[in-house]
Amino acid sequence: MKDLFILMRPQQWLKNAFVFAPLFFNGSLTDGVALQQSLLAFAAYCLAASAIYCFNDIYDREADRKHPAKRLRPIASGKVSVAGGCLLSALLAACSQALVLVLGGGARWPLAGCILFYLLMNVAYCTYLKRKTLVDIFIIAIGFVLRIVAGGVATGIRLSHWLVLMTFLLALFLALAKRRDDVVIYEETGRQMRKSITRYNLDFMNLSITVVASVNLVCYILYSVSAEVTERIGSDYLYATSVFVLLGLLRYMQLTIVDVRSGSPTHVLLHDRFIQCCVAGWGLLFAIILYV
Repeated sequence: MKDLFILMRPQQWLKNAFVFAPLFFNGSLTDGVALQQSLLAFAAYCLAASAIYCFNDIYDREADRKHPAKRLRPIASGKVSVAGGCLLSALLAACSQALVLVLGGGARWPLAGCILFYLLMNVAYCTYLKRKTLVDIFIIAIGFVLRIVAGGVATGIRLSHWLVLMTFLLALFLALAKRRDDVVIYEETGRQMRKSITRYNLDFMNLSITVVASVNLVCYILYSVSAEVTERIGSDYLYATSVFVLLGLLRYMQLTIVDVRSGSPTHVLLHDRFIQCCVAGWGLLFAIILYV
């Protein structure tokens, strides 16, 4: 049972917190009904994401056995059989859909469709699209956008173009940083962790990360000072939260380029105190401006 649980990668469920973004940015965290619907979407996405992780580990088991860290995964190490992984993946995918269709209320069909599209897109990613340079990282970023779309669909909150853009850019930044880790392994050891890696190199990755981080910061600053946003929240001081965004981006770039520790964004968020302080500071200041 322990290995099956590890196969589901529960530590990665943190990514699904993006479904709460529409609720937070809309100032509706205190709305009990909307919060309940967001929790439902979060739970369904956790099941769906775990289904994809199982499928991915089955499909990539041979390549994972060559990776210094991934070789310890349950499927690659042989602790869980391929048949057992397939059964778990199918069961998780079915449960994610059933949960939404039974408890989703009026949003059940749009939410189920959103999660189904996420499942199908990631199956295509695991089997083919991740071999395509640039397409692979864009698919990852789109996956995060789908999470906020699910959060908006579940609660009936209309997504702003700012939220969609910032989510996409942040996810693209994290995906590039993660891919850079594979490039380092490839250039230092010659081990090809994925087929698309030969079309990347460190110069390209460093430049791309810098460009996306810069665009991300500019987009956030424009959001924080835009007339529509300041009028909606009733404050002209949202721009102050940009300090934490800049600090967070620079710290993550430091971990990526200097320390070469960006292989897992979830691991960074759970273990790096500097990043945690940036996120906490941003969230607290944003919440004070928005809710107090």
